[in-house]
Amino acid sequence: MKFNKERTPIWNSIKSYAIITLGLFVNALAWTAFIIPSEIVGGGVTGLSTLIFYATGFPVGVTFFLINIVLIILGIKSLGLSFGIRTMYGVAVLSLFLGFLQQYITEPVVDDRFMSAIIGGIMGGASVGLVFSQGGSTGGTDIIAMIINKYRNISPGKLILYMDVIIISSSYFLFQSLEVLVYGFVVMSVASYAIDMVLMGHRQSVQMFIFSKKHDIIAEQIANDINRGVTLLNGKGWYSKEESNIIMVVVRRYESNQIFRTIKQVDPDAFISITNVMGVFGKGFDPIKY
Repeated sequence: MKFNKERTPIWNSIKSYAIITLGLFVNALAWTAFIIPSEIVGGGVTGLSTLIFYATGFPVGVTFFLINIVLIILGIKSLGLSFGIRTMYGVAVLSLFLGFLQQYITEPVVDDRFMSAIIGGIMGGASVGLVFSQGGSTGGTDIIAMIINKYRNISPGKLILYMDVIIISSSYFLFQSLEVLVYGFVVMSVASYAIDMVLMGHRQSVQMFIFSKKHDIIAEQIANDINRGVTLLNGKGWYSKEESNIIMVVVRRYESNQIFRTIKQVDPDAFISITNVMGVFGKGFDPIKY
C-alpha cells in the first residue's frame, strides 16, 4: 500500500512525534527506575532537579519543567519555532512522565548501584539520541548542545558531557561522598557514548553502485519512491565490451534495505556494490558546517 504524497508530511510528523514520545518515556524510566532511587546524580537539568529533590523533596518533574522554560526561549531564538514546538512538547511530556513514574517507583529496579548506573546511563543516553534524531530535545543542556552543533560539527554527546561535569561534581557538596560522585560520572560517560551511537547509526550513509540492464526502471523507483537523487554513469564492460549505465546513489544506511528490495523486484540479476562513507553533506543529508 502506498501513501498519497499529500499525506506523507502529516504521516512523517505523526511518526516523528511517536518516536519522540517513546524516547521521552524511556528517558523518564531510566531516571525514576534506576538513577534517582539509587541516589545517583546524573547530568543535565534532570540531574540538577534530582539534586534539588534530594535536598528538599521537591518533585523532579516540577523542577525540571520550571528550569526549562528559560532554556526553551533561547532554543527558539537560535533553532527556530519548529525546534521550540518540539522542545516544549518534549519538556512537557518528560515532566509528566517523571512526575507520574516517580510517584509509583520508590525503589531501584536493580539492587546493585553500579548496574543501576550502567543501565540508567544506557537507557537515558539512547533515549536522548532517539529524540535528537527526530529534531526534538529533552531540554536542559541538550538545547545548548544542539545550538552549538547547528553551527559547529562537534559531537553533541561530548558537549553534554563537558557541561554536565559541573552539575555532577556539585553532588559532592550534598552527599559528601566520592562514591556518589563516581557513579554520577559513570552515568554521564555511558549516556554520552549511547547518544553518539544512536545518532551515528541514524546518520550513517552508504554509497551504492548498481549495474543493471534495467537501470532506467530502478533509477525511476529510487527517485520517486525513496526520494533520493540518482546519478547515471557511463561505463563499459571490459570482458563483454558492451556499453552500460551505472546507477550511483548515496542514501542513509537504513534506506539501503528498501533499495535492495526495489532492485530485487525489478532485476534479481543486478550487480550491486555498497560502501560506507565518512560523511555526506548537502541537500537531504547533513548541512555543511565550518
